[in-house]
Amino acid sequence: MPTTQSTFRPELGVLAYEFSQDASRQGFIGRQVLPVFETDRQSAQYPVIPARAMLEMQDTARAPRSAYARGDYDFESAEYFCREHGWEEPLDDTEAQLYKHYFDAETVAVQRATLMVLRSQEKRVVDATIGNDALPSGAVGHAWSGYADADPLADVNKAKEHFRFSVGLQANALILDADILRHVSMCEAVMERVKYTSPNALRGELTIEQLKAYFGVPTILVANALYNAGSGKLKVDTLWPRDRVLLACLSSGGGDLREPCLGRTFVWSEDSGQLTTESYREEQTRSTVYRVRQNTDECVQFPGAGYVLTGVTA
Repeated sequence: MPTTQSTFRPELGVLAYEFSQDASRQGFIGRQVLPVFETDRQSAQYPVIPARAMLEMQDTARAPRSAYARGDYDFESAEYFCREHGWEEPLDDTEAQLYKHYFDAETVAVQRATLMVLRSQEKRVVDATIGNDALPSGAVGHAWSGYADADPLADVNKAKEHFRFSVGLQANALILDADILRHVSMCEAVMERVKYTSPNALRGELTIEQLKAYFGVPTILVANALYNAGSGKLKVDTLWPRDRVLLACLSSGGGDLREPCLGRTFVWSEDSGQLTTESYREEQTRSTVYRVRQNTDECVQFPGAGYVLTGVTA
């Protein structure tokens, strides 16, 4: 590893980790869409079981004194290449003294750097998944923002059918922005169906549990990550699109990379953990610089494990 003058700050790393956990509750869902797999190699090839092998039909009968039939198929290869990402926040000694009675400037610097790194990672996951043209896609019958005509369940069921007969996988998650979720709760077709199992359901205020039962999926991930899309002025926009929904087979997050799933986030653990926090002195500015970094590759392993519904809002 290269030499460095920075100091590893595990106590601030705990702060960064706790802040990242809170950020996930605020709508940063990237690490749930592509769960983390820590590796001691920056880049490598790894085996992937082809979908056709998972669906093979073989004769399993065994005659006395003979061997059992065995799996005999070749693995396909995929690869990852982790790249470093990070952000620094300098804290001037004078400013630290001026503001110490109002807030902990060190804590604020680490939280701000963590948020920059998380927002960048979220964007990479968006680009790799719902923004990836390699994933199969199809338009909804009627935009979900047209409450009288929309039929979200019919659209999702059509996507499920694609999963079943094109790749033989079962979707386990629906991923959508918070704005789309509000539209779903207003659709007449949704309320007409939900009222039979939840008589007290309120239009526009359906719960995640009610919607999981409606769509027939075990997981609904609601994105709420925001960023400034303006140049020189404030223009708030969402990182996850508001006109598309992703139906996917997500990884359980275990250690088996052969698991058929949409993808994983590879983290090079020899260089950094999920978030590494460091600091160093910069005497020419009389500042302490706080750095949060990671070394990752957000990989889609199997594009067929995702299906993008387009035209969800008009």
